[in-house]
Amino acid sequence: MTALDLNSPVAVVGTGTMGQGIAQVALVAGHPVRLYDAAPGRAGEAAAGIVSRLDRLVEKGRLPAADRDAARGRLETAESLSGLAGCGLVVEAVLERLDVKQQLFRDLEEVVGEDCLLATNTSSLSVTAVGGALRLPGRFVGLHFFNPAPLMPLVEVVSGAATDPASAGRALETVRAWGRTPVSCADQPGFVVNRIARPFYAEAFEVYETGAADPATVDAVLRGSGGFRMGAFELTDLIGQDVNEAVTRSVWESFFQDVRFRPSLAQRRLVESGRLGRKTGRGWYSYEEGAERPEPRTAAAEEAPGHVTLLGDLGPAADVVGLIREAGIDVRVEDEGFAPEEKGRLVLPGGGTLVLADGETVGEYGPDLVSFDLALDYRAATRIALAAAPVTSPDTLAEAVGLFQALGKKVSVVGDVPGMIVARTVARIIDLAFDAVARGVAGEEDVDTAMRLGVNYPLGPFEWSRRLGDDWAYGVLDAVHEREPSGRCAPSLALLRHAFTAAK
Repeated sequence: MTALDLNSPVAVVGTGTMGQGIAQVALVAGHPVRLYDAAPGRAGEAAAGIVSRLDRLVEKGRLPAADRDAARGRLETAESLSGLAGCGLVVEAVLERLDVKQQLFRDLEEVVGEDCLLATNTSSLSVTAVGGALRLPGRFVGLHFFNPAPLMPLVEVVSGAATDPASAGRALETVRAWGRTPVSCADQPGFVVNRIARPFYAEAFEVYETGAADPATVDAVLRGSGGFRMGAFELTDLIGQDVNEAVTRSVWESFFQDVRFRPSLAQRRLVESGRLGRKTGRGWYSYEEGAERPEPRTAAAEEAPGHVTLLGDLGPAADVVGLIREAGIDVRVEDEGFAPEEKGRLVLPGGGTLVLADGETVGEYGPDLVSFDLALDYRAATRIALAAAPVTSPDTLAEAVGLFQALGKKVSVVGDVPGMIVARTVARIIDLAFDAVARGVAGEEDVDTAMRLGVNYPLGPFEWSRRLGDDWAYGVLDAVHEREPSGRCAPSLALLRHAFTAAK
């Protein structure tokens, strides 16, 4: 399948931020571009805005002046939809209302040729439903760009139920020719990114709503231990609480209120109060002038233990043992003489023990125990979360804090929530990824690419699963579900099958 010829004009209908971004991508790629907006004068303003951004690229040395001049010569505005006749591709970026989009494409079909690709940039509506209004729905696809389109490399190429594979292939190759990274996906709620990303927000909100940690601490742990570029609370403040909650609610309702995608009551209250994040000056955090950002909960300095005893294998946290030795702390290894359930733990000098979070609560392990959270890379991690049970002695907790501080980590002590923060978040992301692939939404490689490029995850879900172990995510979620039996964290059948197969 070949990309759209560069001589073929590309039209963009709807000239808001996203429409202008898509138009700029097509323009810089070499296409003639026509802008149309139903609001009088809006297309002209958008064209001027695009040219202004190209000027800034020239000033920064990112675009040759000759290319800017050529692009400016290919940019036109249309006074009516009839001005889009002869285009090879029309991309819509108008109001997220099904009736509005359907009517637009009905009108477009009366104008463009039968070989013209029609595309919607919707992020929340069904591509199948939008294309269902067309006489020739086979030429209709979803092209979901991410904001800002000129900077974000990912584009989800979405096939509706009636989309012709040749149309999807042509759209994919066109996006690739534009210098973007396309991933193919089926038309299911949230597509790839907005479906699989829901637990990143949901688990952070759940930890907060249970009182286990405040937003600043959760964000600091997700960044410093999980390797995410931003925490869930600061990211939703940036996106806009209304926008993020609307996407969550749309996915939840599209899945017939599946509990796995349940919205957050705390976030709903933020939206109802008008605290929408940066754009209103207040969300989870305050952005008003002079406001101080709350500090994450950080443990006071404690003395490092002189030695620890390793029982068994720490699994995904095995690197911690090497770090302890490098810190000059003696590691004593016991390979026998302990019960199987005691494997995979560190015994502290005072007799208390440290275990990696696995979906159980700390108190279930027995007295005098501390749990530590998962890290993307324990060597690079700057912060580690610990949780203690009510019966854990203060001396054991102090020794655990001092141990990780000796490794150069800041320590946040959080409440005893099953799976802690990073472990439960990563496990749920992995689970939704396996479920999506099993249901034909996208392939494993496309899912990993989408999550790295679309939301800047440090690893794709399948990369993460292979690193942690094939049955790790299932084990964590099965344990969390047993303790929180709402079904929200119940592992999918796809993840169960994967874990069972791996065990064989």
